[in-house]
Amino acid sequence: MATYSKVLLSGSTQGKAIKVAATASAGTTIHATGTSATIEDEIWLYAYNSSSVTVALTIQFGGTTAVDNDIKLSIPATSGLTLVVPGLILTGTGSAANTVAAYAATANVITISGYVNRIT
Repeated sequence: MATYSKVLLSGSTQGKAIKVAATASAGTTIHATGTSATIEDEIWLYAYNSSSVTVALTIQFGGTTAVDNDIKLSIPATSGLTLVVPGLILTGTGSAANTVAAYAATANVITISGYVNRIT
């Protein structure tokens, strides 16, 4: 039977929001899986835009190859938390971790919060 445990995003300090400083690939690291190919991370991410204008955000899910790994969104100005990754699953390769990163059109105005349900 599978066991679920809620864990912090690896890019977070004590569960706090992660500020997206990057404006191009490779983005600011949000989360890295373990190396195991059999332990699944169900990832939930929410973005907040503190600026007064809508900002383009790119989530790099599992790699940095454009189109293959990109999730592109527009995050409205000061509208609260916006769901940007709705529980997508990511594992390690068996020998290396996979990462989720983010970059935005404007540095330091988007923060990412969330959690991981680790399934073993």
